[in-house]
Amino acid sequence: METVEEKYILALKDAFNSYSKLSEESWSRIREIIRFQSVKKGETILSAGQTAKNIHFICKGIMRTFAADSQGNIYTKNIFLEHSFPASKVSLLLQAPSYIAIDALEDAVLINFNFGAYKQLMEENEDIKRFYIAYIEQNWIIDKEQREISIVMENASERYLKLLEKHPLLDKRIAQHHIASHLGITPTQLSRIRKALKK
Repeated sequence: METVEEKYILALKDAFNSYSKLSEESWSRIREIIRFQSVKKGETILSAGQTAKNIHFICKGIMRTFAADSQGNIYTKNIFLEHSFPASKVSLLLQAPSYIAIDALEDAVLINFNFGAYKQLMEENEDIKRFYIAYIEQNWIIDKEQREISIVMENASERYLKLLEKHPLLDKRIAQHHIASHLGITPTQLSRIRKALKK
């Protein structure tokens, strides 16, 4: 009978293969460098000012990346649900202190893999490198540009509806102020949008 950990590992494998199929040999190398981590709601796994070491895969739960200004205002950069890969990408690539923090909006189970070990695997395995390129193209270029255009071209109501279209139960799972912060509006504005959409 399949264990919960085995189910999560298969989900990670499926996530890799959805971008570019890995050979069984490459997959076994990936398995050698992964580590599980349980995270409680509200727990921070990377603080601003820390240098990121790991890429994370969410088996269960919701994480966010966020930044805070000197006045304590918080901007939620991204919200990540199951089967996505949150990380402070600039910190990983530059091996410099991160401008963003990462914390859990729900209790979560993560699979972590060290970025240095992962880069070594990329140098030795072409299919792992192909996955990395495909992932960057989709998430760091295509999706990023679409989000940037959305912020400029769409109003908050349209952005909220698009977020719920992508993640239908998100507003039931996390606090409204996190969604408002991600949309770049106040909780009061989000409340008005939600009321207007119910009419």
